[in-house]
Amino acid sequence: MTIENIIFFLAGMGLLMYGIKILGEGLELAAGAKLKTLLEKMTSNRFFAVIVGFVITTLIQSSTATTVMVVGFVNTGIMNLTQAIGVIMGANIGTTTTSVLVSLNLSSFAPIAIAIGVIILLFAKKNVLKHVGTAVTGFGMLFLGMHLMTTSMAPLQDSAVFKEWIINANNPVIGILIGAAIAALIHSSAASMGILQALASQGLVPLNFAVFVIYGQNIGTCVTSLISSIGTKTNSKRTAVMHALFNIIGTVIFVVISYFLPFTSWIEKITDNTMMQISMVHILFNVVSTIIMFPFANLLVKLSCIIVPEKKDEKDNDFRMHYVDDLMLQTPPFAVAQIAKEVHRMALLARENFSLASKDLLESSDRHFDEIEHREEVINFLNHGITPMLVKINALDLSYQDAKYIGRVFHVVNDLERIGDHAVNLSEAARSRVKEKTEFSEEGEAELREMYETTLKLLDTSIDAFTEQSLDYDTATELNHLEASVDDMQRNFEQNHIDRLNRHICNTKAGMLFINTVTDFERVGDHAMNIAWHVSNKPNLPH
Repeated sequence: MTIENIIFFLAGMGLLMYGIKILGEGLELAAGAKLKTLLEKMTSNRFFAVIVGFVITTLIQSSTATTVMVVGFVNTGIMNLTQAIGVIMGANIGTTTTSVLVSLNLSSFAPIAIAIGVIILLFAKKNVLKHVGTAVTGFGMLFLGMHLMTTSMAPLQDSAVFKEWIINANNPVIGILIGAAIAALIHSSAASMGILQALASQGLVPLNFAVFVIYGQNIGTCVTSLISSIGTKTNSKRTAVMHALFNIIGTVIFVVISYFLPFTSWIEKITDNTMMQISMVHILFNVVSTIIMFPFANLLVKLSCIIVPEKKDEKDNDFRMHYVDDLMLQTPPFAVAQIAKEVHRMALLARENFSLASKDLLESSDRHFDEIEHREEVINFLNHGITPMLVKINALDLSYQDAKYIGRVFHVVNDLERIGDHAVNLSEAARSRVKEKTEFSEEGEAELREMYETTLKLLDTSIDAFTEQSLDYDTATELNHLEASVDDMQRNFEQNHIDRLNRHICNTKAGMLFINTVTDFERVGDHAMNIAWHVSNKPNLPH
């Protein structure tokens, strides 16, 4: 074994790990919209959650990334523990697809795959094709890395030291510890499984020892999710603990099976392909563990609750991001989907404040003043929280559609914050009207009510259009009409107000309040129209 062999082994390991990474990233970006759809369809049905976990992990080629993402979902409250355990089970099965690919030993096709992938990357015009090119390149790099590792380890077959090691390699505890350490260090059970397959293919790790390494690798992959749960809410910590419990219990079950049943002999009778044997053990571990523990998923949830008890001082409050956190950034399509929900939450808060403040003003009441002030603080918190998150997401490798959407959201968040400010103006005006007992003329009050209702309709339609990222011709025409109506009302009602002042129907104090209110309504209408116009498929109408 020479220095050159070691260098080639490390180079091969690097190519394997990077190949798996960009293979997953390419597939993830190519299937971004589908990943979002899967997220939206997530239900409390554990069986469906298992399928979703399997599909997502197969696409992004990392059960660790899926589990960390699930920890983030639970932390933001969009997934409960029952859903989470199902996704985790599915993710563990999904990660076996990489070992199946590796066991096919397609290293002879690696240069062709890399060449095809690079050609697609260089000459493809569409982003989807470029993502496919990235995935194909990663596929080739994966097998090239496997080839480098296996050939560099070949000289060890003649080493007396390794021959002695192979004869005495039967301690299950050492095997489990080695597997756990490798998976924990490289943060990827798929890559660690590839390394094991490369060593086993050269006869350097006997199957009766490799099975315990595999069990350990499944435990080691839990380390990343446990680390990622530090500083998160209680249920997020429980999710990471459930992941660890699933693999630890699975390991106990399979250690017993390996000791008391001729497990490895059965595997060797099925196939003499060493890499396929490793893959089959990996598949059986995760599939059988899921079948055994699936009916007892609720017990796993309860056990995690015992291990991680509820904190007495932990309360759900408004001043936190409900749908997105830094853990989401590991999976860009999901981060985009979740930031959209956070923006929609901000939009609904701004809309509610505008509605309540306007009604208070029209009814000469200030009963919602404190509520509006609190909600405005939440809106400002979201503005300061969403904007930095948008910067982080924008720096990720996004699809063309997602990148354009994030660019639009920057502007929308600013418009929503300004609508919140105008709502506060209206709320303060309402309190001023109550304190000073200001009265509008019947004509003036009717005009304000008409303008409020038109502006609110414009705002509601705009929020719906942006949330759905869809604006058809009829809706766009309606929005243009509503905005024009609000602008006409401002001009006409201000002139009407001047006429009322000249006829002494309205006093100066009420007149100032009237003018300011009309101005706030018109500005809200402008910001609402800005929001509506930040959609992906707006028709070609004059703005």
